[in-house]
Amino acid sequence: MNATVTREFVTKTAKEVSDLHAEANSIYQVLDDGHTELLSLQAQMKAAVQNDAVSQGIRVEDIGGGKVRCFFPHVRGDTDERTQEQLDGRQALEDRINRILAHADEVDASVARALAKSHGNDRHNAGHSTYESLNDAEVERALELAHKGKKMSDAELRELNELLRFNSAKKDGEFATEFYQGLGGPEKTLQFYAEMSIDGTDAGATKTRLDEVRDLQKVMGYTLANATDPDHAHHLPETWSADFRRLGTQQIGWERGQWNKPYGYQVLGGLLRYGDYDPRFINPIAEHITQLHKKDPYFFLSNKPAGSPDAYGFNPSGRLGSGNDPLNSVLEALGHSPEASQKFFTTPPTAYNEDGTVKKGGDSGFTSYLDLFTDKDFEWTIDTNATNVLADEDKTKAALTFGPEALGHALESATTGRPYDSDATADAIKHTDAQAHLVSEIVDKFGGDPELIRHNENGDLEDEESGPLYALRGSLGDITAEYMGDFQQAMYQEDSGSDLFPTFGSAADLDPNHVARFLGEVGQDPDAYSAITTAQQAYTTDVVDHVINGSSHSTASMDGRVGAAVAPGSAIAGIMSDARAHAIYHYHTASDTEFNDAAAEKQKWVNRILGMGIEKVGERVPIAGAPLEWASEDIQESIMKSIEQDTTSEAETEAGEEYTNGRTAALDSAGAAVDHALTRNNTIDPDTADDLRRAARTSAGHSHSDGAQWKSESGH
Repeated sequence: MNATVTREFVTKTAKEVSDLHAEANSIYQVLDDGHTELLSLQAQMKAAVQNDAVSQGIRVEDIGGGKVRCFFPHVRGDTDERTQEQLDGRQALEDRINRILAHADEVDASVARALAKSHGNDRHNAGHSTYESLNDAEVERALELAHKGKKMSDAELRELNELLRFNSAKKDGEFATEFYQGLGGPEKTLQFYAEMSIDGTDAGATKTRLDEVRDLQKVMGYTLANATDPDHAHHLPETWSADFRRLGTQQIGWERGQWNKPYGYQVLGGLLRYGDYDPRFINPIAEHITQLHKKDPYFFLSNKPAGSPDAYGFNPSGRLGSGNDPLNSVLEALGHSPEASQKFFTTPPTAYNEDGTVKKGGDSGFTSYLDLFTDKDFEWTIDTNATNVLADEDKTKAALTFGPEALGHALESATTGRPYDSDATADAIKHTDAQAHLVSEIVDKFGGDPELIRHNENGDLEDEESGPLYALRGSLGDITAEYMGDFQQAMYQEDSGSDLFPTFGSAADLDPNHVARFLGEVGQDPDAYSAITTAQQAYTTDVVDHVINGSSHSTASMDGRVGAAVAPGSAIAGIMSDARAHAIYHYHTASDTEFNDAAAEKQKWVNRILGMGIEKVGERVPIAGAPLEWASEDIQESIMKSIEQDTTSEAETEAGEEYTNGRTAALDSAGAAVDHALTRNNTIDPDTADDLRRAARTSAGHSHSDGAQWKSESGH
């Protein structure tokens, strides 16, 4: 009897000791991981407050509730007037500090929750939750919340969003992968997101709920991109892409007796709009969706619930469509996925069956996706849940631009190597052969057939209809700005290996015959005009500085070399002046105010162009912190003045004097470029300086007239 009792006691004690060991290890792992993360966040906070705030003259004040405010303290004698750049910097710093605080709060809460579950608050039983890492605890909580579905309270949904936001970007992909696996697979993922997006966009949903669901769309997208990257230590199996393609044309339900069921791609598209996806995951999906659309443009839209009261569908963000047409969604996905978009537009298409499997030996019926999307017979759909959209001509026109605008974003991503909406300080990435060749194809496509992007707003010009793709002109303007060296080379047929007019990476070798018509049509869009004009003047300033302050073995006169330096940019300015006048007085698509307002948003191109001109080793050029102070602010001020000066009146237009003021602006701009360079050179005497300014203005005048004439002769 004693032996039996002793054996049972020893067994229980051994289990309890084992449980205590497991509990101790769990507590140690959670505390150790939490400590590591908080140390990292503390270092970020010190850098923000002690370095960045001090260097910008900003004070940081704790306002309670885990938030701070940043402000410029008043200094006696100071007017307290701040530039927009200073104000933007203050706001960016405040947002960054508050994100660090929110992240620290999430770590603190996750550690506390994990410790409580590990301990269990039972003095006589050590067998409770065990964790190998803080990540395990965070995934467990995220899934615990997600499995509640739409029964989550607003506070719980906000907590889920915070867990996803601060853990989705971890480079090893562990949290992201375990979260999606924990949802139960591709179909369960679609069911969960569909339920939440409809719950948040329902007519009866509160503004708070809609905001939280919009946030969920973003963070789930970022998390999915991380989880599906095959290069991460932890990632979802390749079958997820195949399963999503299989489910893409199947109806997905999430409630018993559900009547209206969306197709899988309509739901998935909402998630794909956010995140930088690996091409091995996203490209087969993008190709499949595009080919389904080509076969039947209304396959997905015909499944839209009739009279649905929701305003956003599976795209709670509301940007570029309701989400019922997944083509718009997947083009937005490519716009955020540079490597994927480049491969999508530069490699031969793969044919897919309707179930998403590869069609063996199949022919897609077209040679490239650029050719497909720019085919005049390609049909874009009206992806909106707005009521009476077909009866409202303005709503219909607006909705028809969603797809082309998303296409522009995808092309921008493919040619620049950056997400189309990346931060202005994002690294500049040297152009590859494939990217440069794609730009050449784009210029040939729209320069050879500018009617595709023509916008005749009010039909004032007879026999000219608006082209189906005019909405992507803003992106084409950004692409032009990015490749300003290539466009300047094309103006006067400069050699692609030119030292004076360098390209950034591989040269695009643009066709001069197509460039003028391309620029003339694209430049009628205020955003495109501003991007091109800003980049042109920044690039020209850099070229002139190279002539005046750089080393050279040339025996040509410096005034001649300065004149040659400003000529290509001035020709582009002439095309822009003519394009602006035609947009305002012929097509009635914009006003001088819109052109001037757009300019302020495009000043980022000054730093980017100057940064790209700095000689650096490697494929990436960091724009943030680059030594650009010698010119940046002065150039920005000069550009704004030039753009505001480049105007014309209706009477002048009727008299054929569309670009008189634009020509004056070009002369002033060329002279300013020389002045910028001279500030860095005290060896040039005043008489020589005057000759250089005169040479620049003379050349600018001739070239501006050249550009305006090229545009006019090429047709409006």
